[in-house]
Amino acid sequence: MVLRVTQGMIQSQLLSNISNNVKRMSVSQNQLSTGRKINKPSDDPVGITYALRYRSEISINDQYQRNIDAAKSAVDHTDTVLSQINDVMQRAKELTVQGLNGTNPQSALDAIGIEMGQLYETAVGLGNDQLNGKYTFNGQFTDKQPYSIATASVDIPDDQKINYQVSAGITIPINQTGNDVFGAPDTTTNPNNDNLFKILKGLQDAFSPSPPGTPANLTVAKGLMTDLSKRFDNFQTVRSEVGARANRIDLMDNRLKDLDVNLTDLSSKTEDADMAETITNLKTDENVYQASLSTGAKIIQPSLIDFLR
Repeated sequence: MVLRVTQGMIQSQLLSNISNNVKRMSVSQNQLSTGRKINKPSDDPVGITYALRYRSEISINDQYQRNIDAAKSAVDHTDTVLSQINDVMQRAKELTVQGLNGTNPQSALDAIGIEMGQLYETAVGLGNDQLNGKYTFNGQFTDKQPYSIATASVDIPDDQKINYQVSAGITIPINQTGNDVFGAPDTTTNPNNDNLFKILKGLQDAFSPSPPGTPANLTVAKGLMTDLSKRFDNFQTVRSEVGARANRIDLMDNRLKDLDVNLTDLSSKTEDADMAETITNLKTDENVYQASLSTGAKIIQPSLIDFLR
């Protein structure tokens, strides 16, 4: 059976082909204008699932990166304050050794006692250090001042750690508690000779006791010198922990940045259009479209009127 091809069929097929050519050209133009080869789920149903997964992982990684940045800032600041506390302790040791050499007149010992008082106040000020309005050495109670000038040696700061999550299942504490740095409080129920505030106050009183003119108690000062050395050794352990923590944060930071580069590259390969290829496809689609219009003009031009002339 011979199929009769009518003019209407030719025109219908022509319009369908032109419409398909326009659609292909529209897709290429859309990809070129957006820079993406996936602009809606129907463009690539499989690819969109990977794209959404990569976007989610990049978003999570960005939050981890923000946590890392905050942790790095807190740990670096803590290290700076610990360095200042170290200077206070070093100066206290120097003054104590100087005061115990047995050749100082009482006036010199009084001067040492006065400076010890200044060191005590400096240590209390560092114990109340703040970063962004939050107290550094009061555990999780960052809105409360941990120490006061009058009662620093018996004040009880919070001893809880503040942990930041820096990767899946990995948390890093960003703070050191006051008990770690200055020693546990010296209370009646729990006496502690390792408390830095108690030591500095004791050295002040030992070298320059009240009332003025009272001879210095070098025996007490010698015992406090031993306590100061013990506190200094424990303090160095804390500084080592902070340094190790800073190194770990740096390693995690580098790992997250490498992961971000990899995820971004995978996302780009999945979603982003190859601009050179897209431009080539667009020019090809335009040429095909122009050719279809030209061919169509020639096909549908003849009519019955043309043959009746």
